[in-house]
Amino acid sequence: MSPIADNAELAALCHRLSNAPFVAIDTEFLRDKTYWPLLCLVQLAGPEEAHAIDALAPGIDLAPLLELLRAADVVKVFHAARQDVEIFFHMTGEVPSPIFDSQVAAMVCGFGDQVSYETLAGKLTGARIDKSSRFTDWSRRPLTERQLGYALADVTYLRTIYDKLSLRLAESGRAAWLAEELAVLRNPETYRLEPSHAWRRLKPRSSNPRFLAMLASLAAWREVEAQRRNVPRQRIVRDEVLLEVAAQAPANVADLARCRLIPTGFAESRLGQDMLTAIAEGRDRPPPAITEGERPSVPPGRQPLVELLKVLLKLQCETHEVAQKLVASAEDLEAIAAVDDAAVPALTGWRRAVFGDYALALKRGRIALTGQGGRLQLVRLKPTETT
Repeated sequence: MSPIADNAELAALCHRLSNAPFVAIDTEFLRDKTYWPLLCLVQLAGPEEAHAIDALAPGIDLAPLLELLRAADVVKVFHAARQDVEIFFHMTGEVPSPIFDSQVAAMVCGFGDQVSYETLAGKLTGARIDKSSRFTDWSRRPLTERQLGYALADVTYLRTIYDKLSLRLAESGRAAWLAEELAVLRNPETYRLEPSHAWRRLKPRSSNPRFLAMLASLAAWREVEAQRRNVPRQRIVRDEVLLEVAAQAPANVADLARCRLIPTGFAESRLGQDMLTAIAEGRDRPPPAITEGERPSVPPGRQPLVELLKVLLKLQCETHEVAQKLVASAEDLEAIAAVDDAAVPALTGWRRAVFGDYALALKRGRIALTGQGGRLQLVRLKPTETT
């Protein structure tokens, strides 16, 4: 067993798979020492064959593979697709289409939140996957038989998983639910790494406009520098350092050197000078918009209602056999507790039918939760008569 390292062999494989109804795809890559992922291996499996492609082979041309990813008649099947799709997006500027994510589909079908590939393969195929090669160095050559066997297992069982989940979705009428969830993975904006948005990754607790302007400027500077040098963000400056410097807003080298988390000598270095320039730019820029993902705060006394909504969410998701994470987040519950018309996914589409309408009814006193026969149940309450 050896990975494909010949261009003619790769082109022939991709031509054959272009006539298949689907192709299962997985990748092996390294990212611990770089900003951009280093693609090392690509695994492909059609209905009748499975192969690994050596993405590091000298002279290898992945153009046939990238063309296969564009094939409109071939469903590209991934498990936990986001990182794999991100790699191909940054290679081509396009999202593979159409796609199917078995992890998301499993959540729709009631297998729990973010179910692992090993768990799903065990439940749907009876396979026990050897994960001892999980932390291998995929850039080293030659790859062993055991490494290649491990890599190919991530697509061979995925074929059966895809077939069985597709059948369950059709039988349950939830294909539209999955399509709605996959919209995020199909959106190119999901994979664009815009420096101006980098500050959101730090999840600041303060909404002070001056602080956010400083943080946005510093985070954008670090993102550009990490991309330029192709090193992880933390190799430039750690997150906690950015947060402290944004809060202190030092005006000069001496002020920067006095910041508690700044290493000795950093303030006088080129990176220190660049950081001070970013701080100066932050003083002159407006604070970033914080409406994206913003949720109204829970009014005093409403936290017990949030806890009650969590119980209702668990009950409804068990009843409908769908993952809680897919239906409502903790932020959604807080928003619903705060206002009746909260702009959250839980109050739209199929989620509203499964949970949202029940959450509003519970909040308005139209239903109650009660224990009967050792089980939690919903009880509809009669309207209170008024005179």
